[in-house]
Amino acid sequence: MAVRITELFRREKKTHEGLLNIEWVALGYIAFTLLMMGLLWDKLPNTTTMLGGRIRFVLVTLAMWAVYRLWPCRLTYLGRIAVQMLFLSWSYPDTYELNRALPNLDHVFAGMEQHLFGCQPALLFSQHVAWPWFSELMCLGYVSYFPLMVLVVIYYFWQRYAETGLATFVLLGSFYAYYVIFVLLPVTGPQFYYLAAGTENIAAGIFPNLGDWFLTHSERMAPPGWTDGFFYHLLESAHEAGERPTAAFPSSHVGITTVLMLLALRTRSKRLCLTVLPFYVTMCFATVYIRAHYAVDVAAGLLTGIVFYYALCGIYKKMGLR
Repeated sequence: MAVRITELFRREKKTHEGLLNIEWVALGYIAFTLLMMGLLWDKLPNTTTMLGGRIRFVLVTLAMWAVYRLWPCRLTYLGRIAVQMLFLSWSYPDTYELNRALPNLDHVFAGMEQHLFGCQPALLFSQHVAWPWFSELMCLGYVSYFPLMVLVVIYYFWQRYAETGLATFVLLGSFYAYYVIFVLLPVTGPQFYYLAAGTENIAAGIFPNLGDWFLTHSERMAPPGWTDGFFYHLLESAHEAGERPTAAFPSSHVGITTVLMLLALRTRSKRLCLTVLPFYVTMCFATVYIRAHYAVDVAAGLLTGIVFYYALCGIYKKMGLR
């Protein structure tokens, strides 16, 4: 049933007295990163900043809980969800602060790519398909990532309010599952690795082990494509703001949009599904086109997205969460 405007401010009779499931998931991830910080303390250059960020994370989460307790309504509930989603943009680059202390593994994944395809698709894709309209389509697909998340969450909140808890639990649970992988598996992706290793070596099938190179280096290649395009500049601005040499395997862009597609299918809304589908398909190609990911990252993102969706739906139902 659709939510009406007046219902946003009405005090709820059945309230969420404690922390939301997504807040517990986020705090669990914070606890995991604190453990990793303890293990890697001597190798981390920004421990004070990292600790400060986690303290602010906890304080804001508790503050939003307090606001909701003062006036438990759908609007303050949505505010708690929005804050947790905004924190994802902080948690993503933070994975780099941890995994750069571990040996880089890009040479393994670039070698796997070469073995499977006989080439580097991320190096050749944009060279062979250089049309401006196609470049803009790929950039549009990639930058649709966060708008798609907002669209699906708002749809559930507005049209299927009773299932909002499930949708957000599956979505944010998937995100933090990917972030755990990114912390433990330091793979930067082609845009960082190709530049550091040298495109001449990459084209020749030579993939050097860079060790701890990314502990002190974060330079990346500029995205390929039509440099005068609107969506190209939008993509580049997004990269300048938050991109780091981290989070390549598996592709969370593909994985999360897979989760969003499955959540859209769950609603049986043709409009929502037909809105998400073209962006989902474009995303699968765009991640390789702009050199953010290896092709094997895309395959792994697709597979893990499906696994995370069904696993988290099962956990939600089995534990009787709401």
